Amino acid sequence: MSVPSALGDIRFWLLAAALALVVAALFVPRVTLTRNAYDAMAFVDVTASMNTRDTKLHEEPASRLDFAKDRLTGLIAQLPCQSKIGLGIFTARRVFVLVEPIEVCENFSSLDSAIEALDWRMAWEGDSYVALGVHDALAVVKPLGASLLFFTDGHEAPPLPWTGIPAFEGRPGDVPGLIVGVGGKTLVPLPKFDDSGREIGTLSATDVLQENRSGQPPPDASSRPGWHPKWAPFGDMPIDNNEHMTSVKEDHLEAIAAQTGLTYVHLGSAGALVQDLEEIAPPRKVRVAADVRAYPAGLALLLLVVLYGVLPLRERIARRIQHPRPVLNEVYP
Repeated sequence: MSVPSALGDIRFWLLAAALALVVAALFVPRVTLTRNAYDAMAFVDVTASMNTRDTKLHEEPASRLDFAKDRLTGLIAQLPCQSKIGLGIFTARRVFVLVEPIEVCENFSSLDSAIEALDWRMAWEGDSYVALGVHDALAVVKPLGASLLFFTDGHEAPPLPWTGIPAFEGRPGDVPGLIVGVGGKTLVPLPKFDDSGREIGTLSATDVLQENRSGQPPPDASSRPGWHPKWAPFGDMPIDNNEHMTSVKEDHLEAIAAQTGLTYVHLGSAGALVQDLEEIAPPRKVRVAADVRAYPAGLALLLLVVLYGVLPLRERIARRIQHPRPVLNEVYP
């Protein structure tokens, strides 16, 4: 083939372009880009109700705590580098910081190990004042300059008094964040454990305080059976408010979110959680050196596929159309 005819052949130009792109992939420098990073402080509820197995991981029943741990690890894996995540736990009426926010890429292994080690036995008390825990978490997170992630099923133990959620002393909206509801939406029994921490069944109505009888009795107390203003201000009849049953308390968590200026979401996939965080967390602009060598290398591969795959196939089809094979007549005896 002469030089002029070669220059007019599309295959020559495809091969030349592929070679140029390969050379570019070898020597192209890194490109500095600006992207968003996010800082958050995550607290995970480790109270007893989080042991309820009404979620699924890999098509197998899983506890709410294990489900929250899995999704939190997935969130960290999907956040852009230079984002920062801290880790803590909630029990009783306050939170405890285990790790202050640290960069997610360089410290992924450490964060993953810390999350995996979270256990309900870390709780120092058996109570679960969720609203007070969220209030305490906001006070802890504010000086850190991060957003809040609070994973909980919303199960208050003991139940809230008839007056409802305790007053919030902070300023709503001061700290952006998510209250992440964990668990199924259908009532199921609470698991029961012995003194050694072994599961031995489920709780019954008599195992759990069914009503909060601290403070002033409700306005209708005087109409209850056995009521006495001094000796039985709440009445003396046993009450079954289904407190031995549990589900994610979405109405309660939405009320706490409205009170504190947070956003409530129900925990699903890790990808959805990333999107929820990005919608409410203020982004922090960071400059990163991005490796773009894959783009010219990928384009070179595409050109080679066209050169050695698409074009020969097209030529073969064209030849068959122009010179079809003769059909032999069938010979009958």
